Amino acid sequence: MSQETQIPAQPDPAPDAVLAAFRKSIDNIDAALIHILAERFRITQAVGEYKAKVTLPPADPDREARQIARLRKLSEEADLDPEFSEKFLRFIIEEVIRHHERAAAG
Repeated sequence: MSQETQIPAQPDPAPDAVLAAFRKSIDNIDAALIHILAERFRITQAVGEYKAKVTLPPADPDREARQIARLRKLSEEADLDPEFSEKFLRFIIEEVIRHHERAAAG
């Protein structure tokens, strides 16, 4: 029989109060982002249902382009990388369109 080598548990390093405060702020921001995204998807779900009801296409490329341009500008003003912001927004838009397509199909 082989015997597994067990590594003894290492004690947690002494807490760093500054790092802990930063991490607490990050955790709070992450929680806020999740709630904001959930609210955004609730609204876009209603949009998808409405589009399906009135037979509008799931995607609106003109609006998407305007939104991306607007958010790139906001990103620059906020000193946030516009490339990152655009990738993030495109990811969200793709997910929203997927939801709208499902609403249109069903």
